[in-house]
Amino acid sequence: MEIKRENVTDISGIKFVAEQDGKIVGRAFLYVLKNELHQNPRWGFLEDVFVEEEYRKHGIGSRLVEAIIAEAKVQSCYKLICTSRNEKPELHSYYEKFGFKNYGLEFRMDLS
Repeated sequence: MEIKRENVTDISGIKFVAEQDGKIVGRAFLYVLKNELHQNPRWGFLEDVFVEEEYRKHGIGSRLVEAIIAEAKVQSCYKLICTSRNEKPELHSYYEKFGFKNYGLEFRMDLS
């Protein structure tokens, strides 16, 4: 048996930024990937939602997440995944209010 490498070229990354008074105060990333095993192979990964501390609690993060969800729909993603560490239950509730569900475990290996 031989393992062969094939490059996947249908991957894109989109960065959303929140700007206020000429300053970037928040950001979030959407990565759109393809899995050829599914009928609709496109899916999205939401990562690194961040708002500067002094701008939190003003809905900026929510607007970023809503923009990511809307873009994932435009990109015809059949699912959108985000992750959150176990020790952040307040963040779990935050994502659930947008319709995300706890779907299982994430296994991770730090490589550096």
